[in-house]
Amino acid sequence: MVDLLKQGKPLPFDLSGQILYYVGPTPPRPGQAIGSAGPTTSYRMDTYAPALIEKGLKGMIGKGARSKEVIDAMKKHKAVYFAATGGAGALISKRIKKAEIVAYEDLGTEAIRRLEVEDFPATVVNDIYGNDLYEEGKKKYRK
Repeated sequence: MVDLLKQGKPLPFDLSGQILYYVGPTPPRPGQAIGSAGPTTSYRMDTYAPALIEKGLKGMIGKGARSKEVIDAMKKHKAVYFAATGGAGALISKRIKKAEIVAYEDLGTEAIRRLEVEDFPATVVNDIYGNDLYEEGKKKYRK
């Protein structure tokens, strides 16, 4: 998607107000919307996230800390980062009620899906003010 932005081409869907969940789900079993859907490590997307945030992305869900550049972009454009619990993919998938591929179907598990969720278990780690729950947690235990 960042390559499309660099080329001045339109994205396959409007990012405005959207939340991206960094996940590579397993295939669904019959009757399920999606297979196991645990978060992937977010820092692998840190090179790309600021450009997407600038285009209107309002949130990301994954696991692990984000770079200073991503946090700065979130502050500037009022976006947030949520953490989901790694290793809980089977449980998280029960919160996903509907999943449909909207872009890059040829990428299989890496395709972009529109997810409909209910009571999705995630915690705000980085808010629009630059607060960082991971850093705050470390400080509590260093005293």
